[in-house]
Amino acid sequence: MDGRILASRAMWAFAGLFLFAIPASANTEGYLGLIRSRDLSPFGFLRLDMRPSHAVSGETGTWAVETEIGYQNTWALSPNVEQYLKTLPGRHELGPDDYTALQNLPGENYLLDLELAELDITFHYKFSSRFTAYVTMSGVSYSGGFLDDSIESFHRAFGFSDFGRPAVKKNDTNILLDLKSAQYAAFETPTEGGLLDPTVGFRYSKFKMPDRWNLVVETAAKVPIQGKKTFISSGRTDFGLQLSLQKFGPRRAYYVSASGVYYDGSLSAPRTSAQVIPTVVFGVEQKLTQATHVLLQGYASKSIYSREVTDLDELLKNHYQYTVGLYHKTGLGVFAFSFTENLENLNNTPDIQFQLGYAYSPAFKQRPVAGR
Repeated sequence: MDGRILASRAMWAFAGLFLFAIPASANTEGYLGLIRSRDLSPFGFLRLDMRPSHAVSGETGTWAVETEIGYQNTWALSPNVEQYLKTLPGRHELGPDDYTALQNLPGENYLLDLELAELDITFHYKFSSRFTAYVTMSGVSYSGGFLDDSIESFHRAFGFSDFGRPAVKKNDTNILLDLKSAQYAAFETPTEGGLLDPTVGFRYSKFKMPDRWNLVVETAAKVPIQGKKTFISSGRTDFGLQLSLQKFGPRRAYYVSASGVYYDGSLSAPRTSAQVIPTVVFGVEQKLTQATHVLLQGYASKSIYSREVTDLDELLKNHYQYTVGLYHKTGLGVFAFSFTENLENLNNTPDIQFQLGYAYSPAFKQRPVAGR
């Protein structure tokens, strides 16, 4: 197993032990729930991804505006491509000659080298004691980014593999796909980004004002109002259903969400078929103070690829990501910051992901509550 995975797992295990060792006041109110992040894997915006369920409730007529800014770095490649890059004499900008050489390598090969930023703005409205409706508008920007130097320095400092990174120009974009001879190549961002398909959803909370337990049911749809666009929209409608169980204790809260999304597939690169994608998210929220909370959560989801699309085992494996987050309540708002890392299959999800969020609602002033 790669040393980076072992070191990261040890770090996250220590974070979990530290979380459970923190004392907290015996107050079951005021929890906020799971970090509201989505999977920022490249091409992931082509499908619906159910956001982890929050844990805030309010009176009928309560509204909220929620914003999240996410940023990620991806360096993913097949073994033969990594070996090819390590034979190059020095760092350079990849071009058509490199792609021809990669095409001539045995087997199926690919390289994804990019960074992206994503913005979500969600409006919530609670129109009855148990039902809430929400709409999410999103945008994405693709680029070569700025994190390559920091990541390479981190790998060198801890003796981790460089995965062929030093052969490629820093902060550049490279998308070289085979995926059973679809043969897609881009040496710069194929799109600078744009508006993503909006998501419309409904939420049902079992209890009006949760005390110890709550069950939340959510359904959502991704609506392709602008048609198919490269790396922006599949041009198809996806549907999702999510069940979340929430337990509020005197020291901390526990969460688990299970969802299934009907993804209608995509005919453009990367090509995928229609399917149901299951996802599980679990987490623990701990109060440091009444205003500041820390959260540790895990994410597991099925790959969207099948043997019909690719024979590369790494792309066929499940996605596993771990997140540590921090909430801070101030006035009518809540700030959220999170850091997400891939600890299992390094070539099918982003290396690292950051997210900064802010939610504003008059409900935060009405009373301390246990659920949103």
